[in-house]
Amino acid sequence: MTTTGTRIPLNTLAIPFGLSGLAAVWTGASADLEWPGGIADALWVLAAIAWVWMIVAHAVRGARSADSLVGQLRHPAQGPIAALVPTVGMLLGATLYRLIPVAGVVLVVASIVVAALFAGWLLAFWTSGSLQADAMHGGYFLPTVAAGLVGAATAADVGLTALAVGAFAVGILFWVAIFAALIARLATRPALPAPLTPTLAIIVAPPAVAGTAWFAIDGHAGTVEYALAALTVVMVVMQLFLIPRYRTLRFSLGFWSFTFPFAAVSGYAIEWLHLVRPFGWQAPVIAILAGITVLIGAIGINSIRLYFARSRQGHARLATANAGAKREPIPALSTQSN
Repeated sequence: MTTTGTRIPLNTLAIPFGLSGLAAVWTGASADLEWPGGIADALWVLAAIAWVWMIVAHAVRGARSADSLVGQLRHPAQGPIAALVPTVGMLLGATLYRLIPVAGVVLVVASIVVAALFAGWLLAFWTSGSLQADAMHGGYFLPTVAAGLVGAATAADVGLTALAVGAFAVGILFWVAIFAALIARLATRPALPAPLTPTLAIIVAPPAVAGTAWFAIDGHAGTVEYALAALTVVMVVMQLFLIPRYRTLRFSLGFWSFTFPFAAVSGYAIEWLHLVRPFGWQAPVIAILAGITVLIGAIGINSIRLYFARSRQGHARLATANAGAKREPIPALSTQSN
């Protein structure tokens, strides 16, 4: 097989992750507001299609590329993002559990196993001393923190409480460790390059996802939930002060890094509103639902526009190259014998 081109960037895996986050918000809000679940179901189907599509696309392009998969997984910017494949699998498995329990449990457990193996392999690689501090970004939460906390929530959803508690412990441990290392890097080293700046949004996700997971494990609000809610508020305030920096960025597929973290916070806020039920609580739930839907929808629409713009540019370059080739003079055939 002829090898051509490079592998697809792994940040495209954030697309099904963001769609899964939006589907989860709609699922929770629809249940709390006693709405039909049609929109949530459609979003889960869309997320599943995007997940399968991304996996197949990466496999097909990878088979035709001279770049190795191991090299991409060891890449300091891209490697950690590969954890999104099993993490989305966990979310889809928990949803599938409502329709086909056995299949849902199998997908959740298989995804957790794959995530654990990848996290262990990546951690071992990081200990080799070949990773530089400047390479760290928000995506470094994904292999251990996101996978652990999402694994905790989905394991609890399918009735595997012991596994959920273990995954929760893993997520919390690495959240503390990686958060400390990441803040030190951001405070003492040069600012992240523009393409990686959206990964700062991932910082807001761990306490919100941990809170959702603990709700699923414990079933009520207690000391742990109050602590996680307070931490979520601090992380949200941090994001508010990062908005001026985000506004300077040119749109790219990296904007999908905003989707799941903000969806996680939205879903967690809706859970708290449903639990506390202040007067008129339905109004802020609807407002939060509308806001996160508009945000992710806008990123999706702009991604489609970006794709077609790049396609037109590619066709234009190809046409220009072909036109230039046609204008080249054809050498005359010599009539002299050698």
